[in-house]
Amino acid sequence: MSEQDKGPSAGSESPNLDEAEREQAAEHSTPHALVIHEIVREEGEAAMERTFGALMWSALAAGLSMGFSFLVQSILESELPDTSWRSLITSFGYTIGFVFVILGRQQLFTESTLTAVLPVLTRRDLTTLAKTFRLWTIVLFFNLIGTMIFAGLLQIPGVFSPEVTEALAKVAKAPLSASFGVTLVRAMFAGWLIALMVWLLPSARSARLLTVLLVTYTVAVSKLSHVIAGSVESAYAVMTGAASVSDYFLVFLVPTFIGNVIGGVSLVAIVNHAAIAPEINGSAQRAD
Repeated sequence: MSEQDKGPSAGSESPNLDEAEREQAAEHSTPHALVIHEIVREEGEAAMERTFGALMWSALAAGLSMGFSFLVQSILESELPDTSWRSLITSFGYTIGFVFVILGRQQLFTESTLTAVLPVLTRRDLTTLAKTFRLWTIVLFFNLIGTMIFAGLLQIPGVFSPEVTEALAKVAKAPLSASFGVTLVRAMFAGWLIALMVWLLPSARSARLLTVLLVTYTVAVSKLSHVIAGSVESAYAVMTGAASVSDYFLVFLVPTFIGNVIGGVSLVAIVNHAAIAPEINGSAQRAD
């Protein structure tokens, strides 16, 4: 690894800078990959140690917040003319729920496909693996409950205009429009991007909002499948009679869940961990 890759703090110090200026330079440098790995891993460790109640309420709040992605996207859909570029604008609505969840520090399942897996890859013991499955089960279940509650609230008559209601019905069909295999592959890419976003956030600093917007806009404009965002839409379709309960589980939930997990775990957590595993092992040996 070159001195440039290591960052200012790891290389030789410039004689032209005083201590305060060197500290300022270090603050503005990009964190080393090992530092990012440690930040993300510690987030996963902290989430694993949270009580059932804390995880439940945080995950429920995240599921409710994700409903605004569906709502704002539908509102934009109802206000724009039917043109070839409309989806480029309505996709910005999809980002809203992610902004609320991530900046609000609420517990979202697809984030944990990275944060909860890094401790498993680092510790490699059954106790950590069991904690990961506990975290995933609680967060996924209450994320989905939150999305169903939000979809139910959208059923209240007279709250939104007929144009918005019509747009809600149209947008709700999207997660149920593809085959099992196509949905699974789309979900792999979505899981990859969301987990990658978690990896990028520690070095984003003041650009956290922009990072969330860019990554989730990519998910939306590419029409990829996200298990929580899509659950609001699919649940709404079931409640309005446009889809069946079996459609919700077999056409949407199962392939999207599998794809998000594969994308988040194998394409980001394992690859990113493998890239710096030699440095982790080297640090452990030096500590010994």
